[in-house]
Amino acid sequence: MRLDKFLKVSRLIKRRTVANEACDAGRVRINGKPAKASANVKVGDVIEIGFGGKEVRAEVLDIQETTRKDEAKELFRYL
Repeated sequence: MRLDKFLKVSRLIKRRTVANEACDAGRVRINGKPAKASANVKVGDVIEIGFGGKEVRAEVLDIQETTRKDEAKELFRYL
């Protein structure tokens, strides 16, 4: 699954356009490497997102095309 779509489906970032902008600005990394919005996300990958002065790290636990809001938190775990 594309990185921008995973960020939206998992609700780590609310909108896909915002996810694209974060990737373009270099604020998103997969396994320590800067990632483009089109990068492929697999189970076990560690995603790091820079939000201003704060950084969020999450491990991908599952990949789903769509999910309900209350089930989105089961797609990843914070590190």
